[in-house]
Amino acid sequence: MARVLVGVKRVIDYAVKVRVKPEKNGVVTQGVKHSMNPFDEIAVEEAVKMKEKKLASEVIAVSVGPTQSQEVIRTALAMGADRGVHVEVPAAEYDLLQPIHVSKILAKLALDEKADLVILGKQAIDDDANQTAQMTAAVLDWPQGTFCNKVEKTDAGLTIAREIDGGLETIKTKLPAVLSADLRLNTPRYATLPNIMKAKKKPLKKVTPKDLGVDTTPRIEIISVEDPPVRQAGAVVADVDALVAKLKAGGHI
Repeated sequence: MARVLVGVKRVIDYAVKVRVKPEKNGVVTQGVKHSMNPFDEIAVEEAVKMKEKKLASEVIAVSVGPTQSQEVIRTALAMGADRGVHVEVPAAEYDLLQPIHVSKILAKLALDEKADLVILGKQAIDDDANQTAQMTAAVLDWPQGTFCNKVEKTDAGLTIAREIDGGLETIKTKLPAVLSADLRLNTPRYATLPNIMKAKKKPLKKVTPKDLGVDTTPRIEIISVEDPPVRQAGAVVADVDALVAKLKAGGHI
């Protein structure tokens, strides 16, 4: 049976209105509700379902970030993961941590933990990078199945239906592999109170990127973070001629 490594990221909750800091070097995070990245919840659910079907022997939840990242690991444990690994990156360095760094960390952990499958959310809702799963597969030189809509275990490996612009594409891949979960893969379960209590007793190991031999030196510098431009109000025109005249006046046609 497979051992599954699942990545979970702590992000600003999807229902919170994000505000840019006055100094324009990032967004306000102090006193703001955070939760697990929604796509990572789907990844955890898929891994736990595999374990319930006896297709996986163990589910390991991994988060990279400051101390508060342990919150989402505990959530994953409450959902059914067996143990957690927290790769601690100080808050001061976290803003400049890129998918390439996280990919190298996950790849090293996958090898150290002898994982057969790595499942990640297709993207995080804070940076929308959509890079980590692909880069992790590249670092490991493992096959990848991205934007998974359905995953089925076969004798030869996995059959994956993946979402593409024109509909669904079905691919087959051998194990070990890296998958990224799309929105319609499943509906994540809620963590029940008894499971939340049990999660507090499940093992959670702390390591640093240095322990894993991964260099997290920043490759970028944040120059400025700005709010998107305010959308102009719409206008009602009397007829088509007035519409064409308005579009010409605005330089649109």
